[in-house]
Amino acid sequence: MPRSVRRATGRPVVPRILAAAAGAVILIAAPGTVTLAAPGPALATSEPPPPPAVTRAALDPALVAGRGAAVDYVEQEAERARTTGTVIGPDRSAYTLAGEASGRRAVRLAPGQYVEFTLPRAANALTVRYSIPDAPGGGGITAPLRVAVGRTPARTMTLTSQYAWLYNQYPFTNDPDADLLHPDWWITECSCVPAATTPAPVIGKPFRPHHFYDEQRLLLGRTHRAGEVVRLTAPVDTPAAWTVIDLLDAHLITPPRVLRHAVNVLAFGADPTGRRESADAFDRAVAYARRVNRPLYLPPGAFQVNRHIVVDDVTIVGAGSWYTVVQGHQVTLDTPAPDGSRHTGVGFYGRDAAAGGSHDVHLAGFAVEGDVRERIDTDQVNGVGGALSHSTIDGLYLHHTKVGLWFDGPMTDLRVTNTVIADQIADGLNFHTGVTHSSVTNTVVRNTGDDALAMWSEGTQDAANTFAYNTVQSPVLANGIALYGGANLTVAHNLIADPVREGSAIHVGARFGAEPFTGRIEITGNTTVRAGTYDLNWNIGLGAIWFYALDRSIDADIRVTGDAYLDNTYNAIMLVSDWPVKDSVRIDNVAFRDIRVDGAGTSVVSARSAGGASFADVDARNVGAVGVNNCGSFHFTAAGSEFGLTDLGGNDGGWLAPWLLPNTITCDDRPPVVPPPPPSRWP
Repeated sequence: MPRSVRRATGRPVVPRILAAAAGAVILIAAPGTVTLAAPGPALATSEPPPPPAVTRAALDPALVAGRGAAVDYVEQEAERARTTGTVIGPDRSAYTLAGEASGRRAVRLAPGQYVEFTLPRAANALTVRYSIPDAPGGGGITAPLRVAVGRTPARTMTLTSQYAWLYNQYPFTNDPDADLLHPDWWITECSCVPAATTPAPVIGKPFRPHHFYDEQRLLLGRTHRAGEVVRLTAPVDTPAAWTVIDLLDAHLITPPRVLRHAVNVLAFGADPTGRRESADAFDRAVAYARRVNRPLYLPPGAFQVNRHIVVDDVTIVGAGSWYTVVQGHQVTLDTPAPDGSRHTGVGFYGRDAAAGGSHDVHLAGFAVEGDVRERIDTDQVNGVGGALSHSTIDGLYLHHTKVGLWFDGPMTDLRVTNTVIADQIADGLNFHTGVTHSSVTNTVVRNTGDDALAMWSEGTQDAANTFAYNTVQSPVLANGIALYGGANLTVAHNLIADPVREGSAIHVGARFGAEPFTGRIEITGNTTVRAGTYDLNWNIGLGAIWFYALDRSIDADIRVTGDAYLDNTYNAIMLVSDWPVKDSVRIDNVAFRDIRVDGAGTSVVSARSAGGASFADVDARNVGAVGVNNCGSFHFTAAGSEFGLTDLGGNDGGWLAPWLLPNTITCDDRPPVVPPPPPSRWP
């Protein structure tokens, strides 16, 4: 859920570039090191490797065709690979390793055990999503993972938990032994929390561990053929008591991009080895490129930059996000900045909107590698920030910052495309305050600590923005895609999987001081899977898509068309208002059409608000409880619920039975859950 976003921490993570076997370029960083090892044994075994099981968000790709981002990799889930380890899960509980895993299952390796994948197509790079334990006192550890591909020499990838393992109440802490951050808060949790609902002095420690996973990328140095085997082994001498492997992405990436007639950042003293700080050199290069109206080129390398690079009317192009890394550590400011920041760190920022913002900024083809290990909301330590109008962001990889991209308007006409945002402490991307005519497309967001993609009209209306053809996986807190107020917004053809807690896949919320929804809100052609999560504060199940009236009523023209809600833990659709305002707010004018619900642990529709919605051609199967759980605003009047359902026809599966219409009270506050079967193709 959005707050005013920013963050903090530690020491430089300075990579080097080394020549590797077969002329490969390997980025070496600490933590996150990759080294070459002696050739390991061939991966031949007594039995042939299993055929590769390719998935998208742990689903059969046929179930999500045409939805989500088009990517340069194929995903393989560890639990479907061959292993000497132990499959964990399925489990959808918060604070569990399986609950935060893609598909809610993963493989746990003890020292000496391995998991191996068969490449389904040619690949020259890998991404490994993993988890290892925290240090006993917090702060993380490092541990080796041997990576062998075919018969080439094995590499040792140095895993780290220094960017994982948060505890306690919002905004969380790295200290597993911390007392409650807010001892006056009411605590209601599921049984997975130590001493749930007990008085604060006796709550167990560590309290609410979460945010377990990280990911790391590896260039292989050559292209490996389909059918070769990738073996990931936890060495016998690893200091990690266990290593959990969630998934492997096998990439086929293009050679480094070269811009021969651009301004080159090396000419201004930037150090591609990362040993020296390059922020001043970047500033000089940006100023010169702007003056001569030529692009600024960032060649392959790892450039240490430990503060913001302010950009305006300039194009900055890297060799590709696998080759050009702009990386730095967090710096504590001598005195807090005017915006409240106590730290700074690597990031590319437009000028503040109050100072006129920036325009015609184009960033492409490089990675921003931060060093953010805790959430400090007053800190501006995001990968990209400020106000950027008439600008583009394409092909970035944003990792270990607080928020990947946080934009404070007013600003207009920003296009974010083909970008990967991973392992953030807070949001993935947020259009905050007066962002208009802007879009995010073909972007992957995985493992955020807050909303993955959000539009937040705090004080000034967001308008005419679009989130389309994006893939969101495993947001640990809050929602996959969230709209907080705004006018004429579109959420289309996205794939959203595995939200964990205090949110779900798609959210429309009148909250956080947002301006009202106006005009038309189009939510169309999206697929969600394993959503409809459990809200730990309310102690109830949410919907894969959920509407929440808190600050005011929701009564815009909202059209939900062509969505598919698959394998919902609780409900597919939820409309809710908070108890203190339930008699003063409503949710109206929501139209659902051409919807497929394949599996709901409780209901297709859960109504806990006054108002009404219409339904046409909404098909449902494998529904655990009653099709409609209608509580209205909990007055249980003789006239029926305060929430009305309009049947416009074509609703199949028996979920919208005539006796439920128009407003029959069918309120079971916490109905029993019947886990649905895995989703399958619709006949």
